Amino acid sequence: MKGYDFEGPALELGALVREDGAADASEQIRIPLSTLNRHGLVAGATGSGKTKTLQLMAEQLSAQGVPVFLADVKGDLSGLASPGTPSERVTQRAAEVGEAWQPEARPVEFFSLGGLGEGVPIRATMTAFGPTLLSKVLGLNETQESSLGLIFYFADKNGLPLLDLKDLIAVIQYLTGNPEALSGIGGLSAATAGVILRALTTFEAQGAEAFFGEPEFDVRDLLRVTPDGHGLISVLELPAVQDRPQLFSTFLMWLLADLFHELPEVGDVDKPKLVFFFDEAHLLFDEASKAFLQSITQTVRLIRSKGVGVFFVTQTPKDVPGDVLAQLGARAQHALRAFTPQDAKALKATVSTFPASSYDLERLLTELGIGEAVVTVLSETGAPTPVAWTRLRAPQTLMAPSSPEMIQKVIAASPLQQKYGRAVDRQSAYEILSAKLAETPAAEAPRAPEAKRERKPEPTLLENVLESKEFRSFARSAASALGREITRSIFGTARRGRR
Repeated sequence: MKGYDFEGPALELGALVREDGAADASEQIRIPLSTLNRHGLVAGATGSGKTKTLQLMAEQLSAQGVPVFLADVKGDLSGLASPGTPSERVTQRAAEVGEAWQPEARPVEFFSLGGLGEGVPIRATMTAFGPTLLSKVLGLNETQESSLGLIFYFADKNGLPLLDLKDLIAVIQYLTGNPEALSGIGGLSAATAGVILRALTTFEAQGAEAFFGEPEFDVRDLLRVTPDGHGLISVLELPAVQDRPQLFSTFLMWLLADLFHELPEVGDVDKPKLVFFFDEAHLLFDEASKAFLQSITQTVRLIRSKGVGVFFVTQTPKDVPGDVLAQLGARAQHALRAFTPQDAKALKATVSTFPASSYDLERLLTELGIGEAVVTVLSETGAPTPVAWTRLRAPQTLMAPSSPEMIQKVIAASPLQQKYGRAVDRQSAYEILSAKLAETPAAEAPRAPEAKRERKPEPTLLENVLESKEFRSFARSAASALGREITRSIFGTARRGRR
């Protein structure tokens, strides 16, 4: 197809499928490397082959010197570290699509969230994570998120470093006991503080304290290239925390946001500095607040100028908000199912997001085989290419998890173990506030008399009565009742006057 004849380096996805269902190896479907920072989407029903498409793209990017980051939710992408296994099925697919297939491993670095699972620990300080992302993890509403932002602001202005969970909990407890500390900048209600503390306690009970702290991960370590020019594939292993989707999906968003803040502007480049894959992307957007969605949209829109491409991997395009979907230039849509009215509605919505084509996409998308996709990408001029029914290449790396021995070998050889392997707990908000509370009794203790002080006379019986809680309560009640009577009298006179 003329729209897929690019001059520069590109990813080789596969071959065009003709109307009779046979692949035409002379018509190769490709994605120019120079357009990958315009982002993309890989979608399809469970078992349709979208994870293998991700694997295929990752290994080709690595081969062309582009670093890759991806999250391995199910544990089956560790195969990138091992050469593929020849088989009759692989040989047949290679012949159909015109691929010179040969088994080959790729350079891989395995990471884990805070050391839970296999891999070099990735940690973030609480301050770097921020109130917006933390609110998404904790499931807070917008009012509670605003209060959490006030807590972070107070800690920052008062030199209280928030490094881990116990720091944040200590600051909230301090503000609950000292509400006057927030005078002039707002307030923190006891009810809201209680909700946040309970959410943090539950979060801590799930083992989340391992994810926050130091040494904080430097996202520039994701941009490494091997001495022989291959891009390093950073695989975040998530099977140990796959039952906490809000946690790991939000953590991925922190990594992306940190990349945006740390990397310099580079504009349009011949090939991206990094390609970032968001697997199970629907988890990122589920029950997201307006502030969180705005943060994602802005980050995706602007990070292309830093040379970073972002690919969302999910089941249907409707899993991705419209403002984000509009920025995704490359699309590989695997098979969809239409077993229910909701499925049929999602199918129609998916078809409407593709450029006009000669295909009956509503039918074709339900008939695609495993390892087939409907593809459209941006050309080197930025124009969408024609929609193409594509039979995808087989990955050259192992299409199954690597052996535990292989994974441990890679982890043990990592130069990042020394940098991130051991947690550090330096002085922060928890220690500062603990020391402050410990000093309070000593400060209030009576000092040795330097000179005679006048003793105040003992209060009289009347003074004791006037200062008692019971009398003050009675006085407030009486004043309230008197106020209500005065108000009724004033408004009653006003109404009579109007008559």
